[in-house]
Amino acid sequence: MPTLLDAVVVGSGPNGLTAAVELARRGMDVAVFEARDGIGGGARTEELTLPGFRHDPCSAAHPLGVTSPAFDALPLERYGLRWLHADLPMAHPFLDGGPAAVLARSVGESAASFGPRDAGAYRRLISPLLLRWEALFRDFMALPSTALPRDPLTLARFGLAGLPPASLLLRRFQDERARTLLAGLVGHIMAPLSGIATGAVALVFALAAHARGWPVARGGSQAISDALAGLLTDHGGTLHTGYEVKRLDDLPPARAYIFDTSPTALARIAGLGGYYDGYRYGAGVFKLDYALDGPVPWASPDARRATTVHLGASPGEIGAALRAVSREDRPPSPPFLITVQPSVADATRAPEGKQVFWVYGHVPNGWRGDLTDAIERRLEEYAPGFRDRVLARAAAGPPELAARNANYVGGDIACGAASGLQLLLRPKLTLSPHTTPHPAVFLCSSATPPGPGVHGMSGHNAAKAVWRHLRDPRRR
Repeated sequence: MPTLLDAVVVGSGPNGLTAAVELARRGMDVAVFEARDGIGGGARTEELTLPGFRHDPCSAAHPLGVTSPAFDALPLERYGLRWLHADLPMAHPFLDGGPAAVLARSVGESAASFGPRDAGAYRRLISPLLLRWEALFRDFMALPSTALPRDPLTLARFGLAGLPPASLLLRRFQDERARTLLAGLVGHIMAPLSGIATGAVALVFALAAHARGWPVARGGSQAISDALAGLLTDHGGTLHTGYEVKRLDDLPPARAYIFDTSPTALARIAGLGGYYDGYRYGAGVFKLDYALDGPVPWASPDARRATTVHLGASPGEIGAALRAVSREDRPPSPPFLITVQPSVADATRAPEGKQVFWVYGHVPNGWRGDLTDAIERRLEEYAPGFRDRVLARAAAGPPELAARNANYVGGDIACGAASGLQLLLRPKLTLSPHTTPHPAVFLCSSATPPGPGVHGMSGHNAAKAVWRHLRDPRRR
C-alpha cells in the first residue's frame, strides 16, 4: 500500500464499492475497509437456511440497479453480473379471486390489469415519461445537483406528478386496483402515503418496470458486489475485510476518506460531534427467508410468474400500515408484505425442484417481537398451503438486521427515514450532501441522494465530490 493513499473507503456496500471503482478508474490509489468478513453490505448472498439454498439477506430484486447510470457506465457483465427476468416484474394479487394488478414490461398490459375505468389514465400518466426515461432517470438520480438537467421539460412534468404526496397521485384513478398497486410501491421506502414526493417514488418504480424490469442478479445479489470488487482490484484498488474502524486513526493516511456508513456512525468515527443529530431513522422490518419444497402456491396465476409480489388488500390498509409503524410501538395488523421469489427467474438459487423465497413486513424501529405467525397467516390467505412447502426458515427482526449490517439502525434498511423533507434532503439541509465539516471526509451511503436502493448512485455522486476535492490544487 502506498505511504499516502488518494482515498480510503469505509464500508463495502454497493455505494462504497462504486465510489472506490470510480476513483480507481481515474488512476487513484484506493483502499476499501470492511468490518465484516465478506463484502457487499445490502447486496450479499448467503446460505441462511439449508445447504444449496442461496438467499439474499437484504435486497433481492433490482429495478434501480438494472437501470442505474452508475452501473451502466461500468463493464460489470465482464465480471460475472447477469440480470435475469421473470415474466412479470411485479404482481399485486387480491383476495376476491379476481386477476392481479401487475407491473408488466408493457404499459398496455399493466393498464389493462387496472380495469377499463383506469387503463387510459395510467397510459396518459406513464407513456410520456417512459418515452424520455433514460434522460429522466439520470436527472432524477443526480438530484440535488447544481448541473442543468438533460431534459428539464420532462423532469418538470415528472415533478408536477411526483412531488405531491402519493395520496394525491392515487386520486387520478377511480378503482382500487390501480390505487392499491401504486400504494404498495411507496411501501418500499416505508413512508406514509401523505408524505411529500412519495408520488415520485411510485412513479419511479412503475417506470423502471416498464423500461427495464425488476430483475434479480444470477446467483444472488452478491454477484453485484463481486463484480464491483473485481473491477476495483483490476484497477489497482485493494479490499480489506474483518477490519472494524472506530476512529480515523485506525485508517492509513489518505487525502480523502469516504464513508459508506450511517451518518451517526461517520460522526462518531470522524469526531464530528452532533453534526448529524437531527438525522432521523425510520421504521424497521421483520424479514423471513425460506427454503421451499417447490414454488409458492399462489392462488393468483400472475403472482406465480412475477419476481416481486406485494400483499395488501387496499390502499387504505397499506396506508394505515405505513402510518402505524412511524407512530405506534407495535406492528400494524394486518401487515403490508413485500415478497420476492428469485427462483422464478433464477434456477441456480436452490436445488432442483426447490425454491428460495423472502418476505418482510414493516415494524417500528428497534422492535423486538416476532412477526412470523402474522406474516405466515397473511401468506396463507394469498397462497393456501404455503406452510406445507416450508423446509426451513430464517427470521431476522430489527436487532438481528442491525447486528448484520451496522447501517440498518433499529432495523431501518433504508439507512434513514425516507419521509418528509428527509426524503429529498438527505442527510440534512445542504447543497453539498456528500461533504462534511471535515474537509477530507465524505459520506456516500444511501443516507445521501438519491437514497435507498442498490444502484450505486450515492457512491457515484460522492466520487464526483471527492474527485473535485482531490483535483483542487490547494489540496495537493
